[in-house]
Amino acid sequence: MKSIGLIGGMSWESSTLYYQIINREVARRLGGLHSARFIMNSLDFANIAAMQRAGDWDGMTGILATAARGLEANGADCILIGTNTMHKVAPEVAAAVNVPLLHIADVTAEAIVRSGIDRVALLGTCFTMEQPFYRERLAARGIECLIPDESQRKEIHRVIFEELCRGEILDSSRRTFLQIIDELAAQGAAGVVLGCTEIPLLIGAGDTSLPVFDTTELHALAAVDFALGHAAIN
Repeated sequence: MKSIGLIGGMSWESSTLYYQIINREVARRLGGLHSARFIMNSLDFANIAAMQRAGDWDGMTGILATAARGLEANGADCILIGTNTMHKVAPEVAAAVNVPLLHIADVTAEAIVRSGIDRVALLGTCFTMEQPFYRERLAARGIECLIPDESQRKEIHRVIFEELCRGEILDSSRRTFLQIIDELAAQGAAGVVLGCTEIPLLIGAGDTSLPVFDTTELHALAAVDFALGHAAIN
């Protein structure tokens, strides 16, 4: 079994999901008391969030690249960045190490393509919804992303940072997210990408009639595939 390296803590709420999904899937596939070989560098998200607000992407690139190199030095055979937003700097982080970086948008695109869908609603932080780095990655696979309007984007962003990253799960926010999904479905979205690793704390496949692409789960399962020798993602 290969070792999975996770740059986590962004937020630790979703890092917990990664740990649970990866270990439960390894146990399901191998049986018995098996669990994953797993190394995590959990960053202080308060520092990262402040740098995001300031637009200091170069500074964040340095932090994540250093974290990735540390994981590799400690035996990680692949690297995961446990957040969609920070994949803005994924190319630079990948270049800093000699082991594969499993890109969250790539594994999400693979799942969307397999489903036969080519137009999805994208929910995430304002950085993920508004900046091109994520949407262009999906567009390269022929997938169009529809995003909420400005006021809705601000509300989604607020819920992520002020509620989900703090472990607060509110029914009122779930209703807001589902209303936004319904509106994007009316505009032609045939599926919904939960493009923030905390959103699965709030929304699941049973909450909407649209196919749900849970990026946290897809990313974690791709890591298990890699670790156990199945379908490694380049």
